[in-house]
Amino acid sequence: MPVTDDQVRDAIRHVVDPEIAISVVDLGLVRKIDVAEDGAVTVTMTLTSPFCPEGPVIVAEVEAAARAVPGVTGARVELQWNPPWDPRTDADDEVKAMLGIWD
Repeated sequence: MPVTDDQVRDAIRHVVDPEIAISVVDLGLVRKIDVAEDGAVTVTMTLTSPFCPEGPVIVAEVEAAARAVPGVTGARVELQWNPPWDPRTDADDEVKAMLGIWD
């Protein structure tokens, strides 16, 4: 059975931004997940800031989580900075409430 982007997203959901202890998926940092026919996964994501001191750790954890999904043959992360992350539009509603962001 082929790997789906939802399976990869569910695995990545366990990766948290260590500075604020919230899932990178729920923060809206994961922008796109591509799964090739051969099982190779590319995760396009951003970070809360281009200068995020935990960036390398987060990227490594996302790659490892994606690679651990059964059927994935390899995983890599591409960082995307444009548009910049904005919690008012990118984060899910629960995270907005946790961060004190109200519509």
